[in-house]
Amino acid sequence: MTRWWGAAPLLLIALLLMLPVVSLLGSWLQLDAAALAVLAEMGRTVLPDYVVTSLLLCVSVAVGVAVVGMASACAVTLFDFPGRRIFEWALLLPLAMPAYVVAYAYTDFLQFSGPLQTALRETLGVRGRVFPEIRNTAGAVWVFTFSLYPYVYLLARTALTERASQLMEAARLLGAPLARRVREVALPLARPAVAAGVALALMETLADFGVASYFGIQTFSAGIYKAWLAMDMPLAAAQLATLLLALVALLMWLERRAQRRMRFSTLRGQGAGSADAQPLQLRGARAAVVWLACALPILFGFVLPVVFMLRPLLGGWDDLPWDQFSQWSFNSVRLAVLSAAAATALALLLAFAQRMRPGFATRWAVQIASLGYAVPGAVIVVGLLLPVGWWMTARPDSTLGYWITATALGIVWAYLVRFTAVALQSVQSGYARVPASLDDSARMLGTTGLALALRVHWPLLRRSTAAAALLVFVDVMKELPATLVLRPFNSDTLAVVTYQLARDERLGEAALPALTLVLVGLLPVIMLSRTLRQR
Repeated sequence: MTRWWGAAPLLLIALLLMLPVVSLLGSWLQLDAAALAVLAEMGRTVLPDYVVTSLLLCVSVAVGVAVVGMASACAVTLFDFPGRRIFEWALLLPLAMPAYVVAYAYTDFLQFSGPLQTALRETLGVRGRVFPEIRNTAGAVWVFTFSLYPYVYLLARTALTERASQLMEAARLLGAPLARRVREVALPLARPAVAAGVALALMETLADFGVASYFGIQTFSAGIYKAWLAMDMPLAAAQLATLLLALVALLMWLERRAQRRMRFSTLRGQGAGSADAQPLQLRGARAAVVWLACALPILFGFVLPVVFMLRPLLGGWDDLPWDQFSQWSFNSVRLAVLSAAAATALALLLAFAQRMRPGFATRWAVQIASLGYAVPGAVIVVGLLLPVGWWMTARPDSTLGYWITATALGIVWAYLVRFTAVALQSVQSGYARVPASLDDSARMLGTTGLALALRVHWPLLRRSTAAAALLVFVDVMKELPATLVLRPFNSDTLAVVTYQLARDERLGEAALPALTLVLVGLLPVIMLSRTLRQR
């Protein structure tokens, strides 16, 4: 009982972070005849479209990111060719591009009135559309594939780095040709990592709202906002959010299962640094094929979208709203700083408690806090606003609705629900490098509790804490679904303004905030690439 009472503050924090999920599950207790009628009507009309479109999108994106991510990971890990060292970090660049920014860039350049089709019509003397419409499911698959393949690339590359070269060389000595070595050695070795990366990419796909809304695709996230904002049916939105949460839970289970299978023994002192274990040197046509396998994802996922957005930006430079841009930037930075500081503080508290009191209650609280990143922004919005609506119905004179919807409290709460897990993972990785013997030595010298955290742990956790704050800061800057609904009045952020301007077909004005988000997104990519280059 003493341990449970000691962990009570942690359990309270975990329950506050999981309130959206709890309230969604509680919404099903309100089912009555009217609610069942709404659910039955959705089942006859929109729900089949949501299910079919979401599944088609997920299957297509899964195949795309698996092929692109695995091909690029095999290329830079198994083979040596001109430019390999550059591709190792450049393949991470699409992580800096929010998927909705990539969608706006391609639409602006490839649409009927875009520069490419206009030039082709004038050159060829044809009328009408030259290319098919990009704003459809196929276009969304293209956007998600080249925006999210780094998840697969990163995990597959990590899995292949330790053992692939040694095992490939052993297969070569046994007489296996190159194609068979790749098929029967490299691919099975990276299969759990590819599965985990695909699951992460699909979580991002299901959580997306910007691309689905802009392309007019009937996904669960778009349907949740339509039910809540357009049709004024909170219960229907909650039911759709619950179905989306069930799909995400299935993907989480698959990802955790794949992660548990990513366990390989490491050979030490047995040729790990010998010439036999080095990547295979390629020349001629083979080197050109591998070079293209690495260059095309970077071209389609980062270079072309940036170039497409720079064109309208430079063309309308004199008409850009610089005064408003400064206000949008201030709003984004303010929310990001507040959220990063709060999420990092919670992560430090949870990680410290887990190290000092590794009991069941503490582990349960940390596990709950770790699940938040998988919850889509649309689900968090509905899960936060539902209990507020219930409370305001019971207590009309309460000011809770004002504090949640008209101040930064609600949006920061939503950010903490989703991004505390990001900070917690970084802090936990830092604690993993702090030997437990340091704690024992400090206790023998009379340092315990808060003094132990400040005098022993904090100097060793500064880099991990800074990385956690940076990751949360960047994620908050780019976050769209929750910000779109919960932001305070007159507090538009760069992400919200980018979405609104692109929705109004003012893509030239949307280029400035969109490229600013890309520049901010480059910060964690640079940090990650530096980490991967360390031996």
